[in-house]
Amino acid sequence: MIIPVIAVLAAAVWAGWAQRAPKATGDPASLAEHRRFMAAMERTTADTAGTVGPGEHSGR
Repeated sequence: MIIPVIAVLAAAVWAGWAQRAPKATGDPASLAEHRRFMAAMERTTADTAGTVGPGEHSGR
C-alpha cells in the first residue's frame, strides 16, 4: 500500500520540476561562448593539421 503512494508522490514532484520555466540565457553571452568554442576548435585543428598521431602511418 505504501509503495504506490510513494510512487505517486515522486511522480508529482518530478512532473512539477519538469514543468518549471527554463532559465533565460542571454543571447549575447551564448553567442560569445559559441565564438570562443569555435575559435578553440579552429586552433586545435590548425595545430594538428598534417601531423601523424601515435600508431598511425603517413602512407609513404
